[in-house]
Amino acid sequence: MDLYEQRRYLSTFTANRVPHIFTDVLVIGGGIAGLRAAIEASRYGDVLVVTKSGPFRSNTAFAQGGIAVVFSDDDSCEQHIADTLQVACGLGDYGPIDTLIRRGPAEVKELLDWGARFDRDSDGKLCRGREAGHGLSRVLHADGDATGHEIAETLIHRAIEAPRIRVFYQCFTIDLVTLDDVCCGAITYHPKYGHQLVWAKQTILASGGAGRLFRETTNPEIATADGTAMAYRTGAVLRDMEMVQFHPTTMYVAGATRTLISEAVRGEGAYLVDRQGRRFMTDYHPDAELAPRDVVSRAILTEMSRTKSPCVFLDVRHIPRDRFAKRFPSIYERCRQFDMDVAHEFIPVRPSAHYMIGGLVVDQDTRTTVPGLLACGEVACTGVHGANRLASNSLLEGLVFGAIAGRAAGESLAHWSANGHPSLISTATTKARRVELDLEDIRNSLRALMTRSVGIEREMQRLDEAIHDIDFWGRYVMDKTFDKPYDWESQNMLTVARLIALAARNRTESRGVHHRTDFPNTDDQRWRVHVTLRRGDEGPVLGTNPVDEAPA
Repeated sequence: MDLYEQRRYLSTFTANRVPHIFTDVLVIGGGIAGLRAAIEASRYGDVLVVTKSGPFRSNTAFAQGGIAVVFSDDDSCEQHIADTLQVACGLGDYGPIDTLIRRGPAEVKELLDWGARFDRDSDGKLCRGREAGHGLSRVLHADGDATGHEIAETLIHRAIEAPRIRVFYQCFTIDLVTLDDVCCGAITYHPKYGHQLVWAKQTILASGGAGRLFRETTNPEIATADGTAMAYRTGAVLRDMEMVQFHPTTMYVAGATRTLISEAVRGEGAYLVDRQGRRFMTDYHPDAELAPRDVVSRAILTEMSRTKSPCVFLDVRHIPRDRFAKRFPSIYERCRQFDMDVAHEFIPVRPSAHYMIGGLVVDQDTRTTVPGLLACGEVACTGVHGANRLASNSLLEGLVFGAIAGRAAGESLAHWSANGHPSLISTATTKARRVELDLEDIRNSLRALMTRSVGIEREMQRLDEAIHDIDFWGRYVMDKTFDKPYDWESQNMLTVARLIALAARNRTESRGVHHRTDFPNTDDQRWRVHVTLRRGDEGPVLGTNPVDEAPA
């Protein structure tokens, strides 16, 4: 039994020695999915939202891209569904996709009713942009490139106004707590109050993604895969963990934090060029710069290798400066900070880890395989993205399935019955004998390893080396009991990085964002299935389940 499988709880605690907090519904995460779930659940009972950072530090708040929704007579749900299935590369589940697209307009309209301000033209009509993979213009934006912040602000204000919602900021969730394999809440840590045991009738996990597992990423520092890791420790089944989407264009300035350059910039007509100014995407796909993200990311990687350059470039010189500055104010300002004149200079870009497609298996009501636990947003694998996410479907997913999760949790309260009491819980860890390694160095090494060996292109030898290194680090990290969030994050990052690498090694084909140079072809006969992972006594147990096909 390996060390990753031994750890049920990361922290040592005895329930009768820590403060207890009681709520009807516990929501872990403060992004679009978590807040929408909390608002919906509060119609049925008391809700506690816990988030490890502040109110605007989620992936949602940082999202530049828009929200894709059918809001015009020249578009249709059928067309949006078709585009989503096409980009999903054969792994998109029809039922959840149908739910996402058809419920989307009503959810976005409600968001507008709550005060969200999306961009409108001079006639007051909502502006609709086009992004990669979409056959029509259906992407709504706010303040040009600040859509996520506008949505987050709207939902935060709505949640604050709800009398039955409490929000704990700077509160780190260490582990989900189970009794007789039923989730009954979580053990949390607050820097002021220490450990707290939150007792909940229903728990909704909306903790976000895993972008910080990679050196090159668009994600903020909080995206350390905590929710995925803690759910795995409960025995929850995960799915499609090999599917990690890289965004093709993040600003590349050596030594600086990567800045996302929205897909919408290419939608507005920007060209991808090499260092000589040659436009190259026409060589790779008929849709050129508006090809699906996996195609664009691999094309950029190929061009970087061909030209022996650390980046390629976005050419926006043909877009009038005033128009660009008005349409993309945040990006324009970021370019100015680096003394880039977009009217005369290229913007250096390269791909970065962006979105975790895989996650917890959930049913049509967002229930996981662990009773009492639901999941929504990036931590869940609803099946709507398949092997490649369609641009701007992620905010819609958080909104739609967040509402579904909140409603499902709320309706379950009427049928809830106590399953023991958390005062019965205590954990203990044998004191580790091995020396403790430098966690900051391990995190840096892990992120470099994941980018190099489990990134846009993969092959067996490098995947085996990655698993070997992660197992080696685990021998000195996973046997320790720590007492700080940074340390628990490190254990979570190692756990999920290992699962991604194992799933990537297992899928011996190329499909969507998963590209194996040693298996470059798509194998529908063997691999048009979802890959599942669950915790086992001797290591992760791999399996498969079928794709939900469209009705004939």
